[in-house]
Amino acid sequence: MPTQKAVVAAPVGLHARSAAVFVRAVTDTGLPVTISKAGAGQVDARSLLQVMTADFPQGCEVELAVSDSELEGALGRREAEEALQGLRVLLESQGAA
Repeated sequence: MPTQKAVVAAPVGLHARSAAVFVRAVTDTGLPVTISKAGAGQVDARSLLQVMTADFPQGCEVELAVSDSELEGALGRREAEEALQGLRVLLESQGAA
C-alpha cells in the first residue's frame, strides 16, 4: 500500500479553506486516498466533511494512503506514490492554507 507521512503546516490545520484546497487536490488525483493520524481511524480524504471533522491541527503528523486493492499493477502504484508525494508537499507547505 503506497503511503506518505506529512505534517500539516496550515496555521488553522485542515479546517475550512485549507481542507477544501486539500480535498480538491485529492479528488483531482482520481485515487481513493485516505488520511489518518495516530490514535484515530482512516477517513476518506475526498470527503470535506470527514476531513474537517477528523481534527488535523497545525503540526499534526498524518498518513496518506491508497489501498493496494485499488491499484492496477506497477503503473498504478507509481501513479499513487507520485500523487501522495504531491499531496504531502501541499500539506507541508502553506499551500493548503
